[in-house]
Amino acid sequence: MKFEDSNYSKELEYKKVEFSFGTIFKTKHFILSEFNEGTHVDYHIASELISKFSDYITKDAKLGYIANRYNSYSFDPQLWKEFNSDYDIFIASAIVTYSDFSYLNASLEKQFFEKSLKRCSNLEEAIEWIMNLKEFKTEANQN
Repeated sequence: MKFEDSNYSKELEYKKVEFSFGTIFKTKHFILSEFNEGTHVDYHIASELISKFSDYITKDAKLGYIANRYNSYSFDPQLWKEFNSDYDIFIASAIVTYSDFSYLNASLEKQFFEKSLKRCSNLEEAIEWIMNLKEFKTEANQN
């Protein structure tokens, strides 16, 4: 299921940014990616994303990341290691997998991500998990 087809797109405020390689949605608590079929997410794509979202990549930023993989695409897992050492904004990540092959790829990526990475079977599970992280619950109690 695409994010815009979910109930969450009606409940959450978000900013949608379209690229030639896919679409990114930015909410208060997470960034969600939906890359196009056949895309290879590499350093060049990561650089373009970092450049576009540089306003959100600050020292005190706390975000979750959701990869909604309803399309088949590849991801250079080394990017996690490099991104985490340069920018420490993601407190956790969820990968929504729709096939056994996608689940295996997510398992490989999990080895490179130094924080919590959950493999989910649907978008709702991923969003609920991210939204219920203790960092966001603490923030809600402070408001």
